[in-house]
Amino acid sequence: MSRIGIRPITIPAGVEVSIDNHVVSVKGPKGELQEAISELLNVEINDGIVTVSRSSDAKEHRSQHGLARTLINNMIEGVTKGYEKKLILVGVGYRAEKKGNKLVMNLGYSHPVEMPDPEGITTEVPDATTVIVKGIDKAFVGNYAANIRKWRIPEPYKGKGIKYDGEVIRRKEGKTGA
Repeated sequence: MSRIGIRPITIPAGVEVSIDNHVVSVKGPKGELQEAISELLNVEINDGIVTVSRSSDAKEHRSQHGLARTLINNMIEGVTKGYEKKLILVGVGYRAEKKGNKLVMNLGYSHPVEMPDPEGITTEVPDATTVIVKGIDKAFVGNYAANIRKWRIPEPYKGKGIKYDGEVIRRKEGKTGA
């Protein structure tokens, strides 16, 4: 039995969950999200509790069970609290700023990197070396943060680059010289 899939999800106050033809819709104070759930699973709402069950122990059913439960839980958490990823720019001259709805970063290239905020995602720049990506969809927030990080992945010798807050960069020793 899936340890994650069998856990019930309690629906907090102010959140509406509805199921229509294997599409789960969650509406809350921060917005609305929808996710298509596999037809191999049964999703039920009883007394403010969402449960996900499967019809058999076939491998395909088991693989979808925990995933579906986690997706629904992430949607509920997203419309109530939201998600955020914090990125830190490490390097001489690396800095970020916000211009309108664009994130503008100087990362050592001959030109500044401009990234417009996608729909449903906001970026904040509390100081010149910190970028915070916020949104209600966990996957979109993580994907956009990864796209920002791709411009300068941290290197192992000096640790320069864009890293996640709390990320540990494994450092290598440089040349020893003669």
